[in-house]
Amino acid sequence: MRLWRDWSVRARLAWVAGAVTALACLGVSMLVFVGVRDLAMSERRQEITLANLRIARMIRVGDLPRILPPQSVAAIQVVDEVGQIVSSTKEMAGKPLMAPFVPPNELVPAQQVTCSVPAFPDTCMGVVAIRFYRYTGDWLIYGADPIVPWYVDPMLVAILAAGSLILIAATGFGTYRIVERALAPVDSVCRELVEITASDLSRRVPLPANRDEIRSLGETVNETLDRLQQAVERQRRFASDAGHDLRSPITAMRTQVEDALLHPDDTDWIKTSESVLVSLDRLQAIVTDLLMIARLDSSEKVTHDFIDLAELVRTEARRRFRGKRIVLDLQPGVVISGDRLQLIRLLTNLLDNAERHATSTVTIVVRREDERAVLEVVDDGEGVAPEQREVVFQRFIRLAAGREKDKQGTGLGLAIAREIAEHHGGTLAIEDAPRGARFVLRLPLLAVRRHE
Repeated sequence: MRLWRDWSVRARLAWVAGAVTALACLGVSMLVFVGVRDLAMSERRQEITLANLRIARMIRVGDLPRILPPQSVAAIQVVDEVGQIVSSTKEMAGKPLMAPFVPPNELVPAQQVTCSVPAFPDTCMGVVAIRFYRYTGDWLIYGADPIVPWYVDPMLVAILAAGSLILIAATGFGTYRIVERALAPVDSVCRELVEITASDLSRRVPLPANRDEIRSLGETVNETLDRLQQAVERQRRFASDAGHDLRSPITAMRTQVEDALLHPDDTDWIKTSESVLVSLDRLQAIVTDLLMIARLDSSEKVTHDFIDLAELVRTEARRRFRGKRIVLDLQPGVVISGDRLQLIRLLTNLLDNAERHATSTVTIVVRREDERAVLEVVDDGEGVAPEQREVVFQRFIRLAAGREKDKQGTGLGLAIAREIAEHHGGTLAIEDAPRGARFVLRLPLLAVRRHE
């Protein structure tokens, strides 16, 4: 037997709707039984009372036989003023008094339910007694008839049971069909997702016309597929570009070693070793940058340290090789929260790029701008054309000027810098400058300390 949690949503909702309807039908049926039974009991008491009144009329006209003819009720007894039974129906002939109670007065009948009426030992009877005035003393007339059962009538039970079953079945089936129709778009989404593979991520799930929760689900799925497609395409480009860049130093080293082995006596092994070391350095730089890119792509958790951006820049600037003049314009008290090692890597990449392209001077500016911390790295080189300002942040992209000035570069430095900025909730872009390239980093400002 399948467990409840293994049932489909349609089946579970249909079952719940059917169960709720069954409980409602049961409650309504009980109310119907109670109401109809009370009505039937009232009519039964009235019928017994009318039968007693007919016997009273017979007493008044002096036409009361010892054995009464069949009446509309099961049993009648007439008791005189001394307690003797003077008349009764055939069933009660020779039987003792059917009930011991007496009505309080002539105007008010008395009634009682008893299960010990003589001649009806196995039947509970409703007994109604009335007083009849005679000059010699009051007589008592007792009438009895079986009480109405709780179900009133088998036909009523059959009608209510049939109606309840039909209503329960209709509710369950209707709920199943309604839920099935409501979930039809979900089935379409599932079928489409099954057919989408890594080789074809351009397909999207269909969206229903109604702007409901299911459409929201479909839109979310399509947005996820968009991000997945972009990630897969980025990984494919990454793998292709990485393979190309890794092959270059490896091929160079292989060529140098093979040439040396072909002519070992004519080879300058020291020069060859130095060339191989240069290729190994570039290979190591590429692998290091690839590992950093991989960590950033995996959304590695960023540690949060309180960092004074001006102090960080000042410390890193002191460690630089003084090939180019570095000018610092640092506003104190610009505090951010982030990963110190990643931010150092970002700053190092920007300074490497600036020193590579600068003619003589690199300027570093730290300042506050509204609720943002701003870091500017400006060189006095040739600058970057506006149409190429986004291109330089793409992975493995190196402009011609960059390749000429540094043939050992990986083409990943600026891409890594932007990834780090975005991981810290910031932005990195190239903005206009009077001369050279002006890289502007904006990060959320954590706190402002004012120095007097």
